[in-house]
Amino acid sequence: MKILFICGSLNQTTMMHQIAGELNDHECYFTTYYADGVINLLVKSGLLKSTILGGRHRHDSLKYLTEHNLPLDIRGIRHEYDLVVTGSDSIIQKNIRSRRIVLVQEGMTEPEGIAFHLVRALKLPRWMANTSVMGLSNAFDTFCVASYGYKELFTRKGVRPEKLIVTGIPNFDNLDNIKPGKFKYKDYVLVATTPFRETMRPEIRPLFIRKCVEIAHGRQLIFKLHPMENVRRAVREIRLYAPGSKVFWRGNINPMILNAETVITQWSSCTFVAMALGKEVYSDLDSQELRKLMPIQNRGTSAVKIAQVCRMVMNTPMPLILQRRQVKQRGSLWDQFQI
Repeated sequence: MKILFICGSLNQTTMMHQIAGELNDHECYFTTYYADGVINLLVKSGLLKSTILGGRHRHDSLKYLTEHNLPLDIRGIRHEYDLVVTGSDSIIQKNIRSRRIVLVQEGMTEPEGIAFHLVRALKLPRWMANTSVMGLSNAFDTFCVASYGYKELFTRKGVRPEKLIVTGIPNFDNLDNIKPGKFKYKDYVLVATTPFRETMRPEIRPLFIRKCVEIAHGRQLIFKLHPMENVRRAVREIRLYAPGSKVFWRGNINPMILNAETVITQWSSCTFVAMALGKEVYSDLDSQELRKLMPIQNRGTSAVKIAQVCRMVMNTPMPLILQRRQVKQRGSLWDQFQI
């Protein structure tokens, strides 16, 4: 059977690679994230460089796929696929709507802010609320999630509970076994930023930076910028409000967390890493809620479990798949754009 893996961020891409490694008895192909219709025109015009559809995300994903010699089928147009595995349902691409679909949670989902409620109430495009509405398309057959806490969260938001399976998620299922890496600094305060402004959410960054300076209380501050951030603006602000801080915008954050004494996050999956490693953590999220949502630690076997789910879905007759799905293909303004 043929399987298409739709990637996105580098994190999603590495997750898809791990899952595909457990399905090597099938023909596995990979594509960067893509869109149809008007949204695709915006991508081509360069207006969506800060999203997983373009810019650094697409570049890094394609580079990873090429360096690992993985079979490419950009936009999934070369074959008829028996299964599609994707890390986002912000877009349900036209050519996969009649296929079996397994959705895989990437990491921490965003809070239910104003955008979340507007998208739900007015049936606006799901991408406007980013990952806060993950799963609400219900246009997939199974959704593999990080923990029972997340299963409860997604159910409360409106995802059909019979579609949710707790498998854990690759990259976050063996957090106490992170390798040291070659990051040379030690015993500092690490700040992992979140691209609120790039995803159309309010943030007063100078206030956050000042808060970080207070927490550091004279200790070395190191900022790791999110890949979606406007680097020039972020660096300029840090230089102004936290002079002497070091700033990184590339590289694996896990070794940075491992060497840190304290970790400050806003709304980031790396909060789970810091918690698992026993670091002092400051976060916008409540600590009790974080512990509840923490991805299950199954010693790195999430990819195996997700692959088992994929086999189960592939062995389900297509008529039964379509009967269970019950998706309104054009029930929102977003779907009208997919032409």
